[in-house]
Parts: sequence; structure tokens; C-alpha cells
Amino acid sequence: MPSISLENSPLARGAVEIHYREFGSGKPLVFLHGGWGYHIYPINKQLHALKDYRVLIPDRSGYGLSTKPAAFGIDFHQRAAEEMVLFLEALGILEAVLWGHSDGAVIAACMGLMRPERCRGVILEAFHYNRRKTASREFFKTMISNPESYGERASAVLAHEHGAGYWRELLASEGRTWLEIAKLADHGPEDLYDGRLGELKVPSALIHGACDPRTDPGEIDAVRKTLPSIDVRLIANGEHCPHSESKAAEAFTTELSKALLGFS
Repeated sequence: MPSISLENSPLARGAVEIHYREFGSGKPLVFLHGGWGYHIYPINKQLHALKDYRVLIPDRSGYGLSTKPAAFGIDFHQRAAEEMVLFLEALGILEAVLWGHSDGAVIAACMGLMRPERCRGVILEAFHYNRRKTASREFFKTMISNPESYGERASAVLAHEHGAGYWRELLASEGRTWLEIAKLADHGPEDLYDGRLGELKVPSALIHGACDPRTDPGEIDAVRKTLPSIDVRLIANGEHCPHSESKAAEAFTTELSKALLGFS
């Protein structure tokens, strides 16, 4: 995998090597992985639909082959967005389509708010809007206390990608971060964007599994209300990662292609 050097990553709070995958040629499209990394939910099923794009898939600091660890915490997504802007600048990319999954979708939205001139369009998959994430509290706690309970396959993939001695630390950091973020709603805005999501002016599409267990009741309606311009596309059989789920991947790819046409 190729890599680029950043002298001072906001996410790692120091010098880092960011490793990334690259496929195809054409207009740049950056896929921003979720909190468990890339290989647990790869985009192999969508690459044929992205043949006109230069697809870049970076490992954020703390993930995969990139420098470890990241500095997690309540401002994790914002600092990750800043790191990804530096990543684009290091590659000389002035504008790209962003496709983010889960944590990556939050990061994509933060990038769109922070540097709209860098974003040709934003695709948000398994998007998080609420801070409390009430339905996911036990999920986050399990990431901290018993990550092996997610199964042998998940454990093997995570160990292979992040390192046998590190993957549990990574999931625990992620879980603790989300529990810390939830507490902020007790004394501030309910949403992750401090009430600013409505300021997102970049063309945006929300492609979301209708059965996503990580989505709280009313969360998608809140996104629609806050950002009326967003193109919402629900995948009937989709759960938390419709792009890689056998029962949802085809429908997701169709909606992805339509959304990309809208950014042209």
C-alpha cells in the first residue's frame, strides 16, 4: 500500500504515515471507513460502479497500517476530518467526492462543514446524528469489555488489519469515546454537530439501512428536518453496512450510482 507523511496530524497529535488503497482513475472519490477500520466492511462490491473515479481509501491514524495510536476523545471526529483534509492536500487533490460509512460519515459531514470547497459531494452511509445513541449503549460497552463476543470472523479480521496486540485497544477506545460523547447531550446540543448540520451546503445524499440497529428512533427524521436539501435513500433490507450486506449491496450500489450522477 502507498503512504504519505503528515508532519503533524491532529488525530495522532504528531507525525504520521497514512497508508491508503487506490483504484482506478478519474475524478477523486475518498471512502472514509467506520470505527472498526476498512476490512471488516470493504467496498469490493461497489468498485465496478466507480470505474470513472480515482478511488482512495485511507487508513486513519490509529487504524490498519497507518501510525498508531490515534488520540480518541469527544472531538475525535473533528480532528479526523482535519487529518483527512491534510491527506487530500498532501496528494494535491483540490476537490473530491466523500463517501463515509458510520464514523466515516460523521467525518465526511465535518469535512463538508469545515472545507466545503474540497467536497464535490458527500455520501453519508449509516450516518450518526444524535449524541446519546441510546440504542447503542450496550454495543459500545461490549466493545470495551468483551470485543471477542462479536465472533471469530470479526476478531480474525480485526486482528489481521490492526494487529493481534492492538485491535482490542482500538475497539475499547472507540467504545469509550462514544460513551463520553453521549454525556455531552446532558449539558449541550443533542446532535453531534452543535446545531450546525443545517449549514452544510455541499450536495449530500444519505444512503441508509432502514433496519440499522445503530440508529435511534427519530434520528433520520431529525436529519431531514435539519438539512431539508439532503437526498435521503433508504435501503429496505439494509442494516448498519448495506454496501457490504448480501441482501442489501445491490440496492445500495444502485442508489450510490444515482447519487453520484447527481453530483456530476
